[in-house]
Amino acid sequence: MKVLDESLFWMLLPFLHVLVSAAEHEEVAKHAIKLHRGKGATAIQRKQWVLDSCRRLTGLLRQKNVVLNKLKNAIRAVEKDAGLSDEEKLFQVHTFEIFQKELNESENSVFQAIYGLQRALQGDYRDVVNMKESSKQRLEALREAAIKEETEYVELLAAEKHQVEALKNMQHQNKSLSMLDEILEDVRKAADRLEEEIEEHAFDDNKSVKGVNFEAVLRVEEEEASSKQNITKREVEDGLGLSMLIDSQNNQYILTKPRDSTIPRADHHFIKDIVTIGMLSLPCGWLCTTIGLPTMFGYIICGVLLGPSGLNSIKSIVQVETLGEFGVFFTLFLVGLEFSPEKLRKVWKISLQGPCYMTLLMIAFGLLWGHLLRIRPTQSVFISTCLSLSSTPLVSRFLVGSARGDKEAGDIDYSMVLLGMLVMQDVQLGLFIAVMPTLIQAGANTASSIVMEVLRILLLVGQILFSLAAVFLLCLIIKTYLIGPYYRKLHMESKGNKEILILGVSAFIFLMLTVTELLDVSMELGCFLAGALVSSQGHVVTEEITAYVEPIRDFLAIIFFASIGLHVFPTFVIYELTVLVFLTLSVVIMKFVLAVLVLSLILPRSSQYIKWIVSAGLAQVSEFSFVLGSRARRAGIISREVYLLILSVTTLSLLLAPVLWRAAITKCVPRPERRSSL
Repeated sequence: MKVLDESLFWMLLPFLHVLVSAAEHEEVAKHAIKLHRGKGATAIQRKQWVLDSCRRLTGLLRQKNVVLNKLKNAIRAVEKDAGLSDEEKLFQVHTFEIFQKELNESENSVFQAIYGLQRALQGDYRDVVNMKESSKQRLEALREAAIKEETEYVELLAAEKHQVEALKNMQHQNKSLSMLDEILEDVRKAADRLEEEIEEHAFDDNKSVKGVNFEAVLRVEEEEASSKQNITKREVEDGLGLSMLIDSQNNQYILTKPRDSTIPRADHHFIKDIVTIGMLSLPCGWLCTTIGLPTMFGYIICGVLLGPSGLNSIKSIVQVETLGEFGVFFTLFLVGLEFSPEKLRKVWKISLQGPCYMTLLMIAFGLLWGHLLRIRPTQSVFISTCLSLSSTPLVSRFLVGSARGDKEAGDIDYSMVLLGMLVMQDVQLGLFIAVMPTLIQAGANTASSIVMEVLRILLLVGQILFSLAAVFLLCLIIKTYLIGPYYRKLHMESKGNKEILILGVSAFIFLMLTVTELLDVSMELGCFLAGALVSSQGHVVTEEITAYVEPIRDFLAIIFFASIGLHVFPTFVIYELTVLVFLTLSVVIMKFVLAVLVLSLILPRSSQYIKWIVSAGLAQVSEFSFVLGSRARRAGIISREVYLLILSVTTLSLLLAPVLWRAAITKCVPRPERRSSL
């Protein structure tokens, strides 16, 4: 131990300068500069300083080698000691190995510092690229050092825990235990084994995985924990509160899975966010109902008030948006309940042709305007495709529960045509998301690369068509053989218990959602098909399930529309109001005119009057442009300015949608039917 103490002293000796006062630091720095420049010191003094420094470093390295040899001998002696148990041997050897690693890391740090100084002296201070590369290398070295130090700290904690347990075992052996103490001791050992079994070494397992980066983050504790003055750091780390991590890019992260899974935890930020949205949605929705607007706009206003552009009180934005997606799923399921397969067969040609023609025309106009405005073709295609999509949840809110009256034979219901075209647009959304990686890489100039990109796009289109064929074949099998027996069995087992019935229906929705997702088709299509399959069981089944699912849908829809409001920025809209109003009106009018033109060509003569209503329902821009825009911005397809323009135009078009819808309903729908639609 004497040698160990001496080695530690020599290792700590270079760091004793930290304790010197500020004035002495300044004198030392000036002296070092003079030595480097050769001023104020003779050649003998400079040579003697260099020799002393080298001799001291050599002595430290020699002492380190001596200590390492003694540690190796100590490890051999412990392994040969028959008086120690296996656990005690493992503990002592592990302690020696930790100290060996610390000595080696200290030596590596010295030579890394020397190498970094050499590289800095050889660099050019006017070369920003070289300085950035040097800074990046130092940052990587610091990250690796931090990871190694963290690993060593964890090992020391484990060694300390082992030592404490060994002392407890010795104390238990020296005294007699009561029956209760023996039971508690057995429970403690069983709890330790349980923690070891369920603990996932996620950090150690993933730190060497390809693509994993080490980053510096800030850990912010909850206000409740930090406000307590008498709480220790370890108690804060082991407490039930959740910390928040913030990286250098200002991304915020919350705990998803704790190390100790035996203790229940709750994300209080998320709970507060949902409670706040629920409370504020009531007055906002009531206000919109009073002035004659759909309640969904009140929920969007709620999101605006609570979001980053308002009070900024929503902390778990991603979690709120994720929960809101379930509102879309259940909304489309209820839409599918009204969209029976018999009616689907009646309008399938119109539903297939209409959106395809509209998308192609929008892309053609987008390329034309892009050429005139000198916008890249890739960006023009993306923007046109985004704007060609319409909001299925919004139109569904217009149509759900509205009676369209009795139609004569041969007549086509406008709601069926409208919903069929919207569902096909959801299919196009899945296709466009699948093609987006190829769109990112498009733009190569060589003929061979263009041919390859075209072939890749055709291959993706073929895959999507094959997936759609597989989905509809599966739906045919389910409708013919499975859905009837499944519902009858579910209804029989529930015996009036609506919980079982709701759970069974929800499970079927999630099954169809999962199938379409696995086949690379949009999840929204799976939810719609689930409703259509259930509706094939008859009107009584449809009404029963609708009564059970509607309350769930209504609550989740509130969360969904509030999550849309989180991405609406009123200040940006006010600053660019003239430009945004012009762009929004241009997009709405263009979509309306193109829809009227396409429907005039594909609708039968007896149903030409519904083209105005269907066109009014398709004239707005889908809220899924938020999703596509965010992906395109991350991929570099569009700039930040274009992304904000897409968000603003989408929002304003959704606000104009009720006005256009009411105007079309007033003009084209008979009075009894109009009252139910409004």
